[in-house]
Amino acid sequence: MPNWGGGAKCGACDKTVYHAEEIQCNGRSFHKTCFHCMACRKALDSTTVAAHESEIYCKVCYGRRYGPKGIGYGQGAGCLSTDTGEHLGLQFQQSPKPARSATTSNPSKFTAKFGESEKCPRCGKSVYAAEKVMGGGKPWHKTCFRCAICGKSLESTNVTDKDGELYCKVCYAKNFGPTGIGFGGLTHQVEKKE
Repeated sequence: MPNWGGGAKCGACDKTVYHAEEIQCNGRSFHKTCFHCMACRKALDSTTVAAHESEIYCKVCYGRRYGPKGIGYGQGAGCLSTDTGEHLGLQFQQSPKPARSATTSNPSKFTAKFGESEKCPRCGKSVYAAEKVMGGGKPWHKTCFRCAICGKSLESTNVTDKDGELYCKVCYAKNFGPTGIGFGGLTHQVEKKE
């Protein structure tokens, strides 16, 4: 029977797929709403799909079903998988793991990675990476990175430091810069002789 103006058939639901709603994968057409993993039903796109013959899967389910089997395979670097493969009928013997001591060999590395972060000199609270600004060799909160005298917000172009405190260039020059005649202000009042 001829196909009168209809599109291709969907690989999942077998209904007509029109161009406005078509996604193609492995030479087959799918509705956007039918383009999901055949195992976990997760919605897919061109970066998450893995095809096997006429079936489409997300990369995780594809790896579990068709990838290498064994501990440490199929999950990628930096990913801890607790999937033992029991649902696939696989059994593994795990060797006992050596006990780790409760104390760390280098506490400074441990605290830098997991615990205490550096403290802001102005408020004394922890400074985390998202809010960290360096000035005078110390970490500051963005909100604490202000002139100690006038409170002006500072940037790398107008910050100066003295004795662990931050100042804008104007306040630094007024308070710690050279003084006297010719340096922008008089320190002593000069009397006129008549």
